[in-house]
Amino acid sequence: MRRAQVRRETTETRIAVELNLDGTGVYSVSTGIGFLDHMLEQLSRHSLIDLTVEAKGDLHIDQHHTVEDTGLAIGEALAKALGDKKGIRRYADALSPMDETLTRVAVDISGRPYLVWKAEFSQKRLGEMDTEMFEHWFHSFAQTGGLTLHVETLYGTNNHHIAEAAFKGLARALRGAVEIDPRKADAIPSTKGTLGG
Repeated sequence: MRRAQVRRETTETRIAVELNLDGTGVYSVSTGIGFLDHMLEQLSRHSLIDLTVEAKGDLHIDQHHTVEDTGLAIGEALAKALGDKKGIRRYADALSPMDETLTRVAVDISGRPYLVWKAEFSQKRLGEMDTEMFEHWFHSFAQTGGLTLHVETLYGTNNHHIAEAAFKGLARALRGAVEIDPRKADAIPSTKGTLGG
C-alpha cells in the first residue's frame, strides 16, 4: 500500500499528515491559514492523492514556520509513500490554465531536490497568506519529497489564479509521475537502478 503518515513536531509547529497515493482525491486540511488550506485541497483533488493535514503553528508570529513545515511534512509523506519508487512513471508535466493565467509545471521524482520557480505576484497577500510564501512552500515540498520541480507562470495577471494554477499544475504533474507504469511495474525508472543521490 502506497500510504504514509508523518508527524512533525518542533517548538514552532505541530503537524500531522496522512497521504495515500492511490486514492481518489479525498482531503481534510486545517493549517490555520485559509488560503493555504484551499491550495492543499486543490492539490489533493486534482492529483487524486488522498490527503489529511492537521497543522498548529505559531501564527501569532507569522506564517513562515507553518507554511514551511507543512510543505516539509507533506513532501516527507510523499517520499515515504513512494518507497523505493519501483514502477513509477517518474516524469510528468502539466499545463494548468485558469482564466487569463497559464502555468507550466514539470516534475521528476529523481530523489534530487531542486526547485525552479518563475512566478511573480503583484500583491503582497492573498486572503491572509503572504504571497512570498508560495515559493517557499514549493521549495520545502520539493526538498523532502526528493523532487526536481519546475514551476513557471507563462502569463497571467490575477494573483489568485497564478497561485491556484501552480498548485493545480503540481497536482496534475504528480498524478502522472507517481502512477505505476504497467509496462515496467517491477523496475526502478533509472539506468542506475536507484533514484536519489
